[in-house]
Amino acid sequence: MNVPMLLTIMRLISVPVLIVVMLSHFSGQEVVAFIIFVFACLTDMLDGFWARRKQMTSVIGSLLDPMADKLLITSALIVLVENHVVPAWMAIIIIGREIAVTGFRAIASSRGYNIPASGWGKVKMILETVTIAILILGPHYLGLLYRLAHSFGLWLIVIMALFSAVEYFIRFGKKVLSESTA
Repeated sequence: MNVPMLLTIMRLISVPVLIVVMLSHFSGQEVVAFIIFVFACLTDMLDGFWARRKQMTSVIGSLLDPMADKLLITSALIVLVENHVVPAWMAIIIIGREIAVTGFRAIASSRGYNIPASGWGKVKMILETVTIAILILGPHYLGLLYRLAHSFGLWLIVIMALFSAVEYFIRFGKKVLSESTA
């Protein structure tokens, strides 16, 4: 057990706590949910940085880290759909992209290819985390910024999700999906 793995585990544990808080109704609930979400996002940044800097990368860490990321984002999106903040069709596109790209990466890995995160994928992730954080905190605290995140941020995420998925398939599809694995 090293620091990056501990940070990833903390992020995994924060997901059910975030869900419970987001679905609860108590004074300050939005602030508590926002803090949990931001904490989890910070652990994502820190674990990768720490693992690379201290050369503490591991196979289990490289598997758990993206799983924790996807659990955090998809859980928050699903609860935001339940709370009537995010339209279901947008969440389906965003989550569907994650499943498709993860599956594509798994196929690539089984054929000996590593597909690194693209710049567009990273931009999408930043847009997702910032927009979701703003939506969690809500209009009571953020007013115009919330309305912008709700109106434009969600659309940008959907566009970036589709664009980055297409980019992965264009860049790596022929190589990964070809019959030969040489």
